[in-house]
Amino acid sequence: MDALIEYSPSLLAGAWVTLKVALVSVLLALVTGLIGAACKLSGFLPLRLWTMLYTTVMRGVPDLVMMLLVFYGGQVLLNLVIDHFGWDFIEIDPFVAGVLTIGLIFGAYFTETFRGAFLAVSAGQLEAGRAYGMSTWQVFRRILFPQMLRFALPGIGNNWLVLLKSTAIVSMIGLSDMTRIADQAGRSTHQPFTFYLAVCVLYLAMTALSSYGLGVLMRRYSAGVRETQV
Repeated sequence: MDALIEYSPSLLAGAWVTLKVALVSVLLALVTGLIGAACKLSGFLPLRLWTMLYTTVMRGVPDLVMMLLVFYGGQVLLNLVIDHFGWDFIEIDPFVAGVLTIGLIFGAYFTETFRGAFLAVSAGQLEAGRAYGMSTWQVFRRILFPQMLRFALPGIGNNWLVLLKSTAIVSMIGLSDMTRIADQAGRSTHQPFTFYLAVCVLYLAMTALSSYGLGVLMRRYSAGVRETQV
């Protein structure tokens, strides 16, 4: 217990790094997912095929393999390119590599979540909005997006919880998140169980708070919707 108290500031600092990685990654994933869903629903065939390739690769390759590929393989590829132009060596920051990898991986999952949510909105409501003289942007903002979000929230919530836990893989590329700090502390004090248990508690606290916040959002966007009794 004394060792845990001694390392608690470092663990909390690592937890903050984990949370930052998760928040920036989910922002990137949301933007990527919206763009990907729009591309998949596009009438332009090359755009649909490119997005299909992206989602297939990102969902088919293990997260850890993709992380190592981006961080180490991307480092080599980037410096081969800049060496050709005679520029100085560039070292990829682990935080940037972690966010890009996790954001792009989960962007593929969000793509499918948003695509299904867009398709779930009744086309008749969109046509009614246009019939009332709304512009395309007004139809999207007032009719399509709010209802799409209601359908997408369960998938968004599940993806966020998985993404939050997946941030642990950034410890493999040297980023000092709470998993890496717990590993180092456990090795130095010979108390790995204590520190990994502390990390479990921290992750559970984050996921519990996230579940509560998602529940609030679900109730807000489901206001006035009658649940079907089976």
